[in-house]
Parts: sequence; structure tokens; C-alpha cells
Amino acid sequence: MAFPLKLVTEIPPVRIVDIGASPIDGTPPYQPMVEVGDVELIGFEPNPEQFAALQPRIRPGVTFLPCAVGDGTEGELKICRAPGMTSLLEPDLEVLANFHVLAECAEVVERLPMATKRLDDLEEVQGSDYLKIDVQGSELAILQGGRTTLESVLVIQLEVNFVPFYKDQPLFAELDQELRAQGFYLHRFLPLISRVFKPLILNNDPYAGLSQVLWSDAIYVKKFTDVDARSDAELLKTARIMHELYDSFDYAGMMLWHHDQRRDTKLYDAYLSRFGKGG
Repeated sequence: MAFPLKLVTEIPPVRIVDIGASPIDGTPPYQPMVEVGDVELIGFEPNPEQFAALQPRIRPGVTFLPCAVGDGTEGELKICRAPGMTSLLEPDLEVLANFHVLAECAEVVERLPMATKRLDDLEEVQGSDYLKIDVQGSELAILQGGRTTLESVLVIQLEVNFVPFYKDQPLFAELDQELRAQGFYLHRFLPLISRVFKPLILNNDPYAGLSQVLWSDAIYVKKFTDVDARSDAELLKTARIMHELYDSFDYAGMMLWHHDQRRDTKLYDAYLSRFGKGG
């Protein structure tokens, strides 16, 4: 983990929203910031079993709610054999059957009626700075139902698919168009995930990848061409997020440099000096 940016300057608390907070993937990307402190986290997880598994992570400033974020309509949560495949959408087995394991993981074992809530209708998330979305196909509905909420968001991490795992699933191109329309630029992918087509299998590993890219986590940032429109606090919070979560040192440094130009501070020089001291 990069050194805490608080070693360079005091930064206002960062508000984090995690939509699809299931702990199955291990440590969430924002955990380094939670460990350092000065963050407020609210997470949403509609799968009852996964929501229960989140309870040990509760601490001061951390809240989890057992509801589904979407387009505000009534839906049905498809609980899949692998919890990471659980979705409000129906798995597309015709696609998944071309790859090892995926169709088996997407077998629906339970169906739960589930009302969804629009992001803009959730008072708890207003004024948030960082948004993580991992919801297996409902990303576009969340973004479209959160256009007011996203006005304050500085950085977004969301899972994107290049091949549909679910019926009528919006893919990366549609999500990218929506986010660009809302004032975000793609920063990078981390990482690109591929799988081998059947019947080939590499090293007897059904999870091995080769040529077909299937999904990734995409990192989006508010347009850096609009930096003059941001407040001092937004510059500092963006720098902290990009430094501590993504090791995007050039982006973080740029935010500190703009702050220096505006306020005649020396944060950029202090930032560079930390690297000279070995972090």
C-alpha cells in the first residue's frame, strides 16, 4: 500500500458508497482508506447470506444496508450457486456454456422478490466522493438512476463486461457512454480477465485465460479538464483516493499541483519528497 496521503497534508473525510458489498472477493479496494481512517462508508448488499457475512466489518463510520440499488422498480434477485454470480438479471447460459465453470456457477438456486431503490432516492449516499459498483448487470440502471448523486462523486470503480453473462446486460460500451455523458473519463482497467473457450483447457485449470477478454474493473475519474470547477476539498480528496487506492501517483500529484497553484501551497513538493524518503 502507498503511504497515507495524510502524511503530506490534512484531507477532509472521504465518503464511500459500495453497491454490491458482498465480501466474497476478499478485501475491497477502499479498505486501505478505511484502515487509515477519516472515511465514512455505506454499503448495500441485497443477498441475505452475504449481508450477514458483512456484519464483522462494521465499525464506527461503517454502515451496511440490506437493499438492492437499481432503477426503482420491483425485481427478482437470482441467487446463484456461486454468490458472485447473483444478479437481478437472468443468467445467459447460452453464452456462459462456452467457458469452463461459468454456467455451473450461474445456476439459479433461489429467487427472491426484491424492490430496488434509485441511487438518487437514497438520502444516505448524497454528497459521496467515491463509488464502487459490483452488481452483475445492473450497473447502467444504477448510473442512470443516480445522475444527481454522481455530480459529487470524484472516482468510480465498477465491474464491466465485454461479453454478456446475463440476458439484456448492458456492456462496457454502454456504461462508458453513460459515464462520459456524466462528466467522467476512463482512467484504467484492473485487470482484464479472460477465459479459455471449451473444449481446450490449460494446465488442467478451468479458470485459466487465453484470448477472450470477458470482464474487468474499470476506474473512472471526473474529467481532469474540468479541474478548475472543483473545490479545494475535492482536489485533495481526489488525490487521496487515486494515491492510496490505485497508486496513480501522477494523477494524485496533478491534483496537489492544482491546489498549490490556487492556494500558494507546497503540497506537490511535499508529496514528491515522500517518495525520496522511500514512502
